[in-house]
Amino acid sequence: MKVSVYNKSGEDTGKKVDLHKDFFGVEPSDHAIYLDVKQFLANQRHGKSKTKERAEITGSTRKIKRQKGTGTARAGSIKSPLFRGGGRAFGPRPRSYSFKLNKKVKQLARLSALSYKAKDKGIMVLEDFSMEAPKTSEFFDIRKNLKIDEKKSLLVLPEPNKNIYMSSRNLEKSKVITVSELNTYDIMNASVVVFLESSLNVLQTSAN
Repeated sequence: MKVSVYNKSGEDTGKKVDLHKDFFGVEPSDHAIYLDVKQFLANQRHGKSKTKERAEITGSTRKIKRQKGTGTARAGSIKSPLFRGGGRAFGPRPRSYSFKLNKKVKQLARLSALSYKAKDKGIMVLEDFSMEAPKTSEFFDIRKNLKIDEKKSLLVLPEPNKNIYMSSRNLEKSKVITVSELNTYDIMNASVVVFLESSLNVLQTSAN
């Protein structure tokens, strides 16, 4: 599949690049995408919620009333979850929500996501450009010229670029990452994935 290369003014440069079928034309696996996105979101969870159970509550251990003859239910401790100020039954504890996912499943998920985007014409290729200093208005103009300012976009760089990153971070619908950071969640979450020419070459020449 061939796609046009645009410059930052939004003009077609006349150049075409080939989207390699090994990256943008695989048979998609919905289940692999589901597992990879699930793992990504699970890894974002801190898992630091904590409540005190009855053994951790500070309070008297004396029996608060006699066993029989009160006409009410038995009660042996003020720290019971049934009483105000008592411990919580089966409350949350610090834990990790992460889980293992095989490397090949993650690779298949990422390639499946890229293939879906290519099939839906959600892949754009942008001519390499640089910014002399961080400037959000300049980055916004580039998105507007490409007619993606109203869409969620993911710009993929070949390597970290501080000026481009800082220019984009205040824009709600824009995200900038490098090829090495490319993941299934970000691909699926974006309406348009924009590759710089050099980043596309890095991706397609790398091993799966």
